[in-house]
Amino acid sequence: MATVEVNGISLEYVERGQGEPVLLVHGSASDCRTWESQLAAFAVHHRTLAYSRRYHWPNAPIPDGADYAMPEHADDLLALIDALDARPAHVVAHSYGAFVALLAAVCAPEMVRSLVLTEPPVITLFVSSRPRLPELMRLLARRPVTAAAIVAFGARGVGPATAAVQRGDLEGALYAFGTATLGRQTFLRLGKPRLEQARVNLIAAELLGSGLPPLSDADLRCLRMPTLLVTGESSPRLFHCLADRLAVLIPGVERVEIPGASHIVHEDNAATFNRAVLGFLDRNAGRPPGAAAAG
Repeated sequence: MATVEVNGISLEYVERGQGEPVLLVHGSASDCRTWESQLAAFAVHHRTLAYSRRYHWPNAPIPDGADYAMPEHADDLLALIDALDARPAHVVAHSYGAFVALLAAVCAPEMVRSLVLTEPPVITLFVSSRPRLPELMRLLARRPVTAAAIVAFGARGVGPATAAVQRGDLEGALYAFGTATLGRQTFLRLGKPRLEQARVNLIAAELLGSGLPPLSDADLRCLRMPTLLVTGESSPRLFHCLADRLAVLIPGVERVEIPGASHIVHEDNAATFNRAVLGFLDRNAGRPPGAAAAG
C-alpha cells in the first residue's frame, strides 16, 4: 500500500493498472480491502485506485471526541483526486461511501467523469438523519412504502446498534447493524476475514456523531455526469426505495440490479457487478466532466 497526505491526514491506498483513473470508495464497517475482487478486473483497462477513508484501517483511528462527518469525507475524496493526479475520475462507490461520492459530485462536478453509486443511504432526501415522529408521519402520508422502510431499518438496525455502542457493546452493535444492512442470513455467512474487517472498522462515532447531511432534490437534478445506480437483488427494501427516488431525480441515470447479491453487492456477486460497471465505464470513457452519458 502507498500513502497520500490530504487535508492534514494520511490515507492509505492501493493502485493498479493504467488508463483513465477509477477511484473506489468503500462504505461503513469496511476499508479498501472490500474491493479485492475489483482491483485486478478493473486494472486491465483503467488506472484503479482503492483507498481507506479517514479513520478506517489501516489509517490512524478517530481521535477521542472527534465527529465522523460525511462532508469531511467528501472533502477528502476531492483532495485525494487532486493529490493523485486523477482528475477527473470515474468514481465507483458503495453504501456510505456512495453518499460521500454523491456529495462530492454535487459540490465539485468538474472532478467526476462518471459516477457509480451502489446503494447509498440517502434517507435525508426524505427526512432528517435522526427523524422525529412528525417527519415520519408526513412521509407516511406521501410515500408510505419508503416511510415504512426507513422506520424498519431504524428499529432493527440503527436504533439497536446505537444503543449497543452507548452501553459499550461493540459486538452487539456489529450484529444489529450487520443484520439490518445485509440481512441476517447474509451477515451470518460472512467469513472470518470479512467479519474481522467489519469489526476493526466499526466506528462508534459514526453512529453517535452528526449523522448524514441534508440532500435536496435540486442537488441531484443538477448532476450531469453519467451515473449508474446499482442495487442487490436481495438487499433490504430501504435501499431499493432510495434507488427508486435517485432514478427519478438524476438526469439520464442508468440502473442495474445484481442477482444473488445483498447490500455488499460487489462482494456477493463480483463477476456480474464487474461486468456491469466495466461496461458502463467503457461506454463513458474519454467523456469530459458534465458530458451526457453514452446512449
